[in-house]
Amino acid sequence: MTAKAAATCVQLTAGQLLSAADELAELLTDTVDGGASIGFLAPLDRATAADWWRARADALTDGSLAVWAAYLDGRIAGTVSLVLPDKPNSRHRAEVAKLMVHREGRGRGLGRSLLATAERAAAEAGLTLLNLDTETDSPAESLYRSAGWTRAGVIPDYARTPAGELHPTTIYYKYVSAAGA
Repeated sequence: MTAKAAATCVQLTAGQLLSAADELAELLTDTVDGGASIGFLAPLDRATAADWWRARADALTDGSLAVWAAYLDGRIAGTVSLVLPDKPNSRHRAEVAKLMVHREGRGRGLGRSLLATAERAAAEAGLTLLNLDTETDSPAESLYRSAGWTRAGVIPDYARTPAGELHPTTIYYKYVSAAGA
């Protein structure tokens, strides 16, 4: 990936996700290998990662999940997802999940661009509140704070890092609107 190429963020259809499952698996394994706590333990093999992505296709089809991919030099360099609740009393909100940037693409604003894309899409869909969790003291926390997210609190021993160590998670939320997202 060259340093000068601009990223393009694209919302994936189920078919596009299935076609890109191996490339998405490479991103997921790179993210886990890089130490990010995103729900997987190391080592994560590509076949398992590709299967995990393929299993998301039905949720894209039924509208309970939206996934965007950031492309650099024709390759997927990052993703972000919105998980949409299915209960009538929670249809005003969504969870931001699996914000990942390949180690080769970091430091170029991809995480910020993906996050802003998800926020805009949520607001355009009429959602007003987003939430997420991230490993406490991770580099992602500075991104969320600088993007206007509010820290709600910390849950100790919430998840295992890729190395298997228990670590706290910090919960964040952000109000969005079509005019202000």
